[in-house]
Amino acid sequence: MLGIREPGIYGKSTYADLVALIRAEADRLGVDVEFFQSNHEGALVDAIQGAYGRADGIVINPGAYTHTSVALLDAVKAVSIPTVEVHISDPDARDEFRKVSYIREAVVKTVKGLGFEGYLAALRFLAENYG
Repeated sequence: MLGIREPGIYGKSTYADLVALIRAEADRLGVDVEFFQSNHEGALVDAIQGAYGRADGIVINPGAYTHTSVALLDAVKAVSIPTVEVHISDPDARDEFRKVSYIREAVVKTVKGLGFEGYLAALRFLAENYG
């Protein structure tokens, strides 16, 4: 729903714009990237588990699951792949319930409030520290 949902918070750029931006940065860094997006918690867990043995790092924006999903936390813990949590907005500056992040316990870094640039910062961090 990027570009549609609350553009005052998340901007007007689309998911396709985000993918293109990340792909360009990955090319610049010389790293391979895969993309996965779902609104289904179980599918996200499956994608995290599917990265086991194949990925050197994970960049994840858990969206609303940030505040509710022990399953995503457990999946990240299980695979032991360095993971960076990214949020386009700064959830700590928004509603009180958004200040809770279950997944944060298992990630190596959290990037928030930088818009799409946060994904690039996460990718650079992983490439520099775990690539």
